[in-house]
Amino acid sequence: MDAHDGFREFVIARQQALMRTAYLLVGDPHLAEDLLQSVLVKVVRHWHKLAREGNPEAYTRKALVNQYISWRRRPDPELPSADPPERAVTYDDDALDRIMLRQALGKLTRKQRAVIVLRFWEDLTEAQTADVLGCAVGTVKSQTHHALARLRELAPDLMDSRIAQEAAR
Repeated sequence: MDAHDGFREFVIARQQALMRTAYLLVGDPHLAEDLLQSVLVKVVRHWHKLAREGNPEAYTRKALVNQYISWRRRPDPELPSADPPERAVTYDDDALDRIMLRQALGKLTRKQRAVIVLRFWEDLTEAQTADVLGCAVGTVKSQTHHALARLRELAPDLMDSRIAQEAAR
């Protein structure tokens, strides 16, 4: 039996969900690919043990968040241009909300952003989020509170969005 049996199948089955998490953490598709790839390289080294005794998805999600938090701050890949686009770009309300949310998420601390992604997009409980982050449930609660307050400050129009609806539950 190969030590990596099942790893390929795991990646194929969970790649889209893991990529979504990585993208929500870093806010850039290329950086998200880099993040996920670097984490999967680490996961495959421990695959034999994870497949036998552990929860590979939980381990991988935790590794994604830890790697993201430990990365040095990278510059925003979007550079302003002196030349305006040749034609006007129009956005619907959902697209504008996504743009505003992405910009607001980018202004949170890494831990606050991780808490928001895990709680409201991954739909983890406070206890599960604390486990992924390796901290106390109280820390998750306070980070969530501070992150939501910061998001309200940065993008008050988004408070009708999913985060506001989820936070009100």
